[in-house]
Amino acid sequence: MSDLIPQPVRRQPMPAFVAMLALIFAVIAYSIDSMLPALPEIASELSPGNPNNAQLVLTSFVAGMGLGLLAAGPFSDAFGRKPVIIIGFAVYALAAVAAVFANSLELLLASRFIQGLGAAAPRIVSLALVRDMYQGREMARITSFAMMIFILIPAVAPSIGAVIIHFVGWRGVFGSFVVMALAGSLWLGLLQPETLPAAARRKLNMGNLIVSAREVMVNRQVQLITLVMTLGFGQMFALLSSAQQLFVETYGTGDNFPLWFAGMALLSGTGTVLNARYVMRLGMRRIVTAAYAMQVLVSGVMTVLVLGDLLPEALKFPAFFLWSVSVFFMAGVTFGNLNAMALQRMGHIAGMAASVIAAVSTTGAVVIAAPVGLLYDGTARPIILATVICSALALWLMRRVDEI
Repeated sequence: MSDLIPQPVRRQPMPAFVAMLALIFAVIAYSIDSMLPALPEIASELSPGNPNNAQLVLTSFVAGMGLGLLAAGPFSDAFGRKPVIIIGFAVYALAAVAAVFANSLELLLASRFIQGLGAAAPRIVSLALVRDMYQGREMARITSFAMMIFILIPAVAPSIGAVIIHFVGWRGVFGSFVVMALAGSLWLGLLQPETLPAAARRKLNMGNLIVSAREVMVNRQVQLITLVMTLGFGQMFALLSSAQQLFVETYGTGDNFPLWFAGMALLSGTGTVLNARYVMRLGMRRIVTAAYAMQVLVSGVMTVLVLGDLLPEALKFPAFFLWSVSVFFMAGVTFGNLNAMALQRMGHIAGMAASVIAAVSTTGAVVIAAPVGLLYDGTARPIILATVICSALALWLMRRVDEI
């Protein structure tokens, strides 16, 4: 039996649908990675006494997104996928405009938090939109195709951010956020039909919300996968928060940081290619478990080498670079599969399920990433230790997840 819902719902050609999905996903990655080259200038202008505080520009966005995720999914179950995503893009764009005029770090962080609230809608409702049409391994395959395009954004975002900063300063990066929001809204609004028919929508009242949320939260499979996603996002966000300082200050890449970051993103993008190719054959659980086992091994070896100061000077940066690639490779292999596994039995409440799962995992990731980033001490020790611990816990949890 086909996993697709009736054909009339999906009218875009598959390449166009995947490209649209990739653009919506890319807004989140671009909102984080394009800011990396701006952190030194933000620290110098708004937080000269404590430059580590500039990292909060990243984590405040993620924190706002974590809160917004709680509302976006249920609203999309009640009013449809398209209007909620478009309203989210509008909030995101308005907050970006406010950030341009922020004259203190506190105001900038508040704008970024609100921007994250808006970004929550495209971030999570797009997954519910895909789940309306696909499920299981087929959903994982579709999201992996989108991730192939999406992975190009982290590769080029720091370079784009650096170019914008060179010509108009760090505030100009927020103008590019408005452009991306407009592009995503127009594509979705003009070309993508609504995937949730009126007859399938759920009234937005407290009783329905409580029943739906409880159904999601008491499901053991969802609980385990949400914890795994929290650990995976946490270690990735922690590395992102410290990336600019690690590459530039610890390993001395200087102005070449955007190029090294681009190379890291492109190499790690092979994970999404491999996942799209093999997920139908091997299954989601097997691939995710193998990815975390690999990460435990690689990060464990890196922990020994760094803590014991066993690497010669010439090999310290190459080893760190390859280890960073492994962290993002793991993300490309696991996140699409984990989302598909979590939503497999939640198609009737896909918006609520996607919201609860993403809200818990994203907020939990901030709880992990923010203190790890602030522990930056001029070395890679804090982030490497955090990664090996998170990956080991994720592997232990994955062994308790059922195959789908």
